[in-house]
Amino acid sequence: MKGKKLNRYAVFAAVIFFVGTLFPYAYAAADNSLKKLRTFVEVLEFVKENYVEKTDTDKLIEGAIKGVVEELDDFSQYLDAKNYKNLKNETRGDFGGLGIRLQKKDNFITVITPMPNTPAYRAGVMPGDRILFVDDKDLAGLRLEEAVELMRGAVGSKVKLTMSRKDPKTGKYKKLPDFNFKRESIVPEVVYHRMLENNIGYIYMVDFSGHTTDEVKKALEDLKKKGMTSLVLDLRFNPGGLLTGAVDIAKLFMQDNQMIVYTKGRKKEYYQEFKTSDKGAYTDIPMAVLVNQGSASASEIVSGALQDNNRAFVVGQRTFGKASVQQVMPLGGGAGLRLTIARYYTPSGKMIHRDYRDKSKADEGGIFPDVEVIVKAKDEAKVFEQYLDLIYTPGQKDPVMKFTAPDPVLDKTVEILTGKLSLEEAKKASAEAAAKRKAEEKQEEENESSQETDETDEK
Repeated sequence: MKGKKLNRYAVFAAVIFFVGTLFPYAYAAADNSLKKLRTFVEVLEFVKENYVEKTDTDKLIEGAIKGVVEELDDFSQYLDAKNYKNLKNETRGDFGGLGIRLQKKDNFITVITPMPNTPAYRAGVMPGDRILFVDDKDLAGLRLEEAVELMRGAVGSKVKLTMSRKDPKTGKYKKLPDFNFKRESIVPEVVYHRMLENNIGYIYMVDFSGHTTDEVKKALEDLKKKGMTSLVLDLRFNPGGLLTGAVDIAKLFMQDNQMIVYTKGRKKEYYQEFKTSDKGAYTDIPMAVLVNQGSASASEIVSGALQDNNRAFVVGQRTFGKASVQQVMPLGGGAGLRLTIARYYTPSGKMIHRDYRDKSKADEGGIFPDVEVIVKAKDEAKVFEQYLDLIYTPGQKDPVMKFTAPDPVLDKTVEILTGKLSLEEAKKASAEAAAKRKAEEKQEEENESSQETDETDEK
């Protein structure tokens, strides 16, 4: 009995230490908090002693910690030792690869295409090749992500791949001589550009990674040489990335000393402004930004900055609403905590972050387009899946992109930029359509509510 009490007090002390370390302000409501903590310890002890199966106390406490953090928002996160280590590796970016896009086909890890100017492309890896072993480890039965992880490693490290290739005559796969690679830092294509009708330049950004800004600058220079007179910046399905990337992209199109974005939290030190320091290189070109529900984070910072400074009009659908600042701190045992400490605001003071948990705040957060064009996500995704259809084959010319999927958002934008439809007319039509849709939704809710009432009366 004495041992049980000591164990109980030890757990209680550990919980107090955890709460005190992570949340020092919790002591302000000490009486109520201590009561709740005592209840927690009682539950933990009762579960440990009476649950139908033997439990692991450490796992139960870890689960409780996760529950505390998950109660805050969707982006704060408790990271166990493994996930915290993975996060640090991703942040450092000190891993390399071979430059292969893969899929699992007929239960084999199969090459979709090697990427140009990568180890795989230079070695002659062909689309359709099957990867059987990585460093003599059999890939049979492994998930695609597990196989990819085996191929990744430190830049400069070596890896051996055993592969097979389909014989065009017999249709059977034959084993190839082993490929011995040295891993390199792989720079995937994150920027695609082309010229549309009427000299409208078009740039599609996949994300905001470390080299995105340089690639956008190259695309702009190429389009300018080809006679670009207006620009479409497509940020649909762009999940974001680096804050520095968002700020640098916005600077290209804005005037001197203009606000791009600012952060604000509970503490004064979390307030930070990001402004332009001089005039950008492309401040005068007419411009539109395309967004949808998949546009988040850095995409929202750029579109919000250009919209609020009247630099560009925004077309598409309301963005996702994910723009918060997370701070990562190490915890004992190799674990870590990613905690939201501030949120991003557009130059006009609109909070970008969207609270999906609180229905009363449904009209807050995200970037609202100037011209709304409703498109089903599955239909819009087809526009961007076309980029994934590009297959690079060593020894052959690079494929030519063919755009066949309908794109109502881009079509509407081109109408405005070419003057076939004025921006004011487009905004008015968009607002009327939104009001009509909202009224129809309200009427549908009322009808459903009335039907439920009738059914209750009948019962």
